[in-house]
Amino acid sequence: MVTTETGTLFLHPDRNLALELVRATEAAAIRAVPFIGRGDKNGADGAAVDAMRKFLGTVNFDGVVVIGEGEKDEAPMLFNGEHVGNGRGPACDIAVDPIDGTSLTASGRRNAISMIAAADRGAMLDAHTVFYMEKIVTGPEGIGVVDLRQSVAENIQKLAKAKGKPVSEMSIGILDRPRHEGLIEEIRAAGAGTRLLLDGDVAGGIDAASYEGRLDMCIGIGGSPEGVATACAIKALGGLIQTRLAPKTDEEKQKGLDAGLKFDHVYSADELVKGDNTFFVATGVTDGNLVGGVRRKGPIIRTESIVLRARSGTIRRVTADHLVEKWLDEGEFAGL
Repeated sequence: MVTTETGTLFLHPDRNLALELVRATEAAAIRAVPFIGRGDKNGADGAAVDAMRKFLGTVNFDGVVVIGEGEKDEAPMLFNGEHVGNGRGPACDIAVDPIDGTSLTASGRRNAISMIAAADRGAMLDAHTVFYMEKIVTGPEGIGVVDLRQSVAENIQKLAKAKGKPVSEMSIGILDRPRHEGLIEEIRAAGAGTRLLLDGDVAGGIDAASYEGRLDMCIGIGGSPEGVATACAIKALGGLIQTRLAPKTDEEKQKGLDAGLKFDHVYSADELVKGDNTFFVATGVTDGNLVGGVRRKGPIIRTESIVLRARSGTIRRVTADHLVEKWLDEGEFAGL
């Protein structure tokens, strides 16, 4: 008899929780549709939150929202510490953003997504007391090469060498914010090009870590919830993410210290999310580089999602068709 070694996941297949969580991001994205281009970002967020909460309640797991969205801009939210799921099944931490890119949705711009990240209970860094963090994200070529403690120019030059391409061909994603004016100048002075993101640095980070992505690196200060969620995705992609907390006030820093957070410390992916049992799902609200937005196709609504799992290193793209009549009134999908 001839025997061969076979992958552990083939011999012992287990459950991919993300394939159930994607129903919640699909629901949130669909319910945000009536608000696309209507100028009401809180209305869009509120509709997405309600839909996500209802669908999470049907999933077989005991989830706790470690990082919710809404506190920093007083939007509707799935609050920190909220229990979701039906209480049966694995105990998980989750980070949620019913719409990453509420302003993009309200203005009808690209790259708004609905996303959820999940990991084992106690695995996620609870950084909700500090709203922002510095981040740097690359693909696998950046491991052992790029470091947040190095200058921007040094990181770009070293990553370009590791990727075997000239610095002039490097594309660096960064949120288009006044706080990044100096950083943008440094990137361009180093000889690289910038890709300014209006919003949504989760999608930008995933793009930078993907082998088919358009970005070589994503850098800058963005939301802490998005940073932890991005780490769940980067683990599945085999890329690099490093972050450093960026409190806006002394009071906020003290809250972080009281919560046991470390400052002037570079957090690695394993410190942001422990272990490899991590999941990340995102559904497009509006069209973007990562996933397409919600579309009307005759009697159906079509959604496009990405499902990432670190343990298996699996990337799935899920296209789903939903009957319009089950989701929206006739007037609500006029803009689709």
